Amino acid sequence: MVNTDDAQRFLNENFAPWVLALTPTVTRVDAEGLTLDIPITNDIARVGGIVSGQALATLADTAMVLACGAHLGRMVPVATVTLDTQFLRPGSGDCIQAQAEVTRAGKALIFARCTLVAAPSGKPIALATATFAAPPM
Repeated sequence: MVNTDDAQRFLNENFAPWVLALTPTVTRVDAEGLTLDIPITNDIARVGGIVSGQALATLADTAMVLACGAHLGRMVPVATVTLDTQFLRPGSGDCIQAQAEVTRAGKALIFARCTLVAAPSGKPIALATATFAAPPM
């Protein structure tokens, strides 16, 4: 079983520097999925202090990639095939939490979804779904 340390180490060792610049922190890994948090900083805010859509889409994709590894029981690289993000409301507050889960895993493809929640309000700000190409097992 994958734990938060395993997922954080995989993230730190395998993701691009611009993704790591968001300072993502794995805060939960369990049978239900994975949670990845980023602080809201001036670097990811646009006019009005709202988190940019690019940062939100990156967070969702990253969280779902890690959720794939957690679901498979070992952290492995997967390739994003599709990513669809719906923005529900502006993201603001202290941090954004990405709550990701795998909805189905086949031999070749893994399907996942993610809800992005603003903290401390607890309000959902975006929903994302993605399809990933799974490595040969």
